[in-house]
Amino acid sequence: MSQIEAYSRNKLVDYLNLKPLDIEICDVTLRDGEQTPGVVFTREEKIALANELDSIGVEIIEAGFPVVSSAEKSIVKEIANMGLNAKTCCLSRSVISDVEVAVECDVDFISVFIAMSDLHLKYKYHKTYDEMFASAMEAVQYAKDHGVGVRFAAEDGSRTDIEVLKKAFRAAEEYKVDYVSIADTIGILSPSTTYYLVSEIKKVVHTPICIHCHNDLGMATANTLAAAEAGAKQLHTTVNAIGERAGNASLEEILVSLRVQYGIERYDTTKLVELSRMVNDFSGIRPAITKAIVGEHAFSHESGIHVCAILEEPRTYELFSPEMVGGTRHLIVGKHTGMKALRGIVKSMGYDLEKEQLCALLEKIKNCTEAKKGISPKRLKEMINDVSGV
Repeated sequence: MSQIEAYSRNKLVDYLNLKPLDIEICDVTLRDGEQTPGVVFTREEKIALANELDSIGVEIIEAGFPVVSSAEKSIVKEIANMGLNAKTCCLSRSVISDVEVAVECDVDFISVFIAMSDLHLKYKYHKTYDEMFASAMEAVQYAKDHGVGVRFAAEDGSRTDIEVLKKAFRAAEEYKVDYVSIADTIGILSPSTTYYLVSEIKKVVHTPICIHCHNDLGMATANTLAAAEAGAKQLHTTVNAIGERAGNASLEEILVSLRVQYGIERYDTTKLVELSRMVNDFSGIRPAITKAIVGEHAFSHESGIHVCAILEEPRTYELFSPEMVGGTRHLIVGKHTGMKALRGIVKSMGYDLEKEQLCALLEKIKNCTEAKKGISPKRLKEMINDVSGV
């Protein structure tokens, strides 16, 4: 299948008169993904994931939170020195002791974060904005003095007064930070408010903007794309959308959306299903069966009308081919299967049944208690052999 035929592009985007997106992906699976309750990646697993993310073309890999432990620091440093094409970064609180540890990891830049929302200042820090911002800039300055890039991140940025956010980012620019980052830490944003927030910040800062979305309302992917349309440069993702609570913006959804919506094709999406399986195995968290791109049913079809069309031209009911993401199509027989669809499925399996045999097979399928959940290929072969007398 040619690249043009691999997916249907959303041509309605052409009517929006958007500027071409200038984006990069920072995948945070190894850090934020590991903050999923109960998830711990081994050294070998982190290295395997870093290699796979790099091979897909992800520009930046957030390798961890080095101050957590000596083992974490060692792994972050090892990933930073693997010779990947991707840049590496790590997380640091806005304290010098954290940054000292991060600087020793040889990463390309450090994400120094601080919360400036009234809620966090009052109940987490028990300090004023001025006190916390001064501490943050000391940490930023320390990193810059040691030749390391800095991403200055506003935790809970989506609940921070927008004028405070502008003030902080403008002031951070004076310290030559490389990025400013908005974190929708509790997933409160919508696409429209994300677009507004990024647009407002972009009016007053010249430093590249990052967006970090959580999925508490199921809008992390949509919000991340809205941020990109508004001019955000760095988009944060995790594989399988894992992360704290309801997770983060999904890497696989973002990469395929960038292709379908905006024609950005530089990422090797054929490895997404395999990468998803790796994270599934390493984390013990299986994606929902209906999860976009990588779910077990992402390319499964049972409805007779759909199956008939799929057999003739897959794009009738598939936005993109399973091959484009390394997946496999499944045509399932069950309650909704019709005669024409069944004939096509049976033929695709290498059988040529007479009409009477097909009728008998369909009757078996309709009456079979297994039809409630679909009939396995093995069971279907047994039924075919039964009606054909083999």
